[in-house]
Amino acid sequence: MYSEKLSKILKSKKIEIGDSVLVKKTGSEYTGILMPRATESNILVIKLENGYNVGIDSSGAEISLVQKGENLFSGGAEHKTQSSKHETRDPKRETPHHRGEVAILGCGGTISSKVEYKTGAVYPVTTPEELVAMFPQLSDISSFHVRKLFSIFSEDMSHEHWKMIAKEVASEINAGAQGVVLMHGTDTLHYTSAVLSFMLQNLPVPVILVGAQRSSDRPSSDNELNLLNSIYVARHSDISEVAVCMHSSMDDNVCHVHKGTRVRKMHTSRRDAFKSINSVPLAAVDYRKKLFEKFSEYKKRDPDRKLVLDTKLNDNVAMVYVHPGIKSKFIDSLSSYDGVVLLATGLGHVPTNPFNDKHAHSIFKNLQELIESGVSVVAAPETIYGRLDLNVYSTGRMLDEIGVIGNGADWTPECAYTKLCWVLGHEKKPVKVKELMMKNICGEISLRSPLV
Repeated sequence: MYSEKLSKILKSKKIEIGDSVLVKKTGSEYTGILMPRATESNILVIKLENGYNVGIDSSGAEISLVQKGENLFSGGAEHKTQSSKHETRDPKRETPHHRGEVAILGCGGTISSKVEYKTGAVYPVTTPEELVAMFPQLSDISSFHVRKLFSIFSEDMSHEHWKMIAKEVASEINAGAQGVVLMHGTDTLHYTSAVLSFMLQNLPVPVILVGAQRSSDRPSSDNELNLLNSIYVARHSDISEVAVCMHSSMDDNVCHVHKGTRVRKMHTSRRDAFKSINSVPLAAVDYRKKLFEKFSEYKKRDPDRKLVLDTKLNDNVAMVYVHPGIKSKFIDSLSSYDGVVLLATGLGHVPTNPFNDKHAHSIFKNLQELIESGVSVVAAPETIYGRLDLNVYSTGRMLDEIGVIGNGADWTPECAYTKLCWVLGHEKKPVKVKELMMKNICGEISLRSPLV
């Protein structure tokens, strides 16, 4: 939305979103399509002829209408309400038990955006059906049906969204879906894949999360290959786990399928941003060649397996990045949480000052008091790769002695966080919390580190 002042100016010139405008400022001229804004601002956003958006401070700018265009962004709320009542179907390929072999559930994100070809504008689709309509190849891979759960940026995802996703996935599987695909924003996709691994246990069919690093208006968009490969995995692979399907490289060759508890976004923008951590991917997939190449072990499909849905989560958990100069008072402030995940340095270290250096500041006693007060403290490696070992240095041994959980674990920080949320949803006693945290439930802890 634009500010009240700027909106009045646009209205006085009969300019609406989607119109072609000319903006003159400080000797420069910009012609393009007026775009909407998500937050109130005095900055005009227009899409230039080359397809890129530019922001221009409206202060002192001369704005004029070039040509009226379609109001591409109106009526969204009404359309959402109507479209949520029906699903995309392929009657010729439906089974007697459900409306398509694969359930596609929309959770927002870049993969749920589309280009309006008349203007080149990219905007959120009002239903996942619109995105599926962009890829007619889907009907050659599998019959399917589509529902939108919500449309948000993944950084806005909460524990309640996770619970909703888990329940809807379970509903689809219990209704007979032979696979479920979740379209999701990439920023927190690996959090969701990890927590779903704990909430959806004993899966009889695959649950595949997929996203896109680049929107559909860019020639380098990865949405098509990612989505179609995820559908292929959901329908034709023998995987029966929560997994993530994303580009394996910067090229459009194959996608990698990653275990839900082992994957992490490792780059801000590369198409191959998602990597398996301390493990190898489960498989490589290319729907165009009907390729599914297995790399590592995984649970296999079993239609007789009974899904266990468990959505008990505790959202009162903090994640803290240990750094030089971290304040002891900050550790004290964490006492209001039920659990804390410490991203520890090296093999699992925090400032403890065992040599009593006058310039060093220890947080050891503060952590000890935190744990004694009943707060569960879990360590995860901020190095990302590697395994915690609290037995090597005195710092680690001190932390192990006071009850910091994680010695020997090679989980990702995000997995440690979501697992602690899940464990604290079931247990409060420190002994039981440690026992459950150190139990390998969904492949989040390995006995041996692979050479990757």
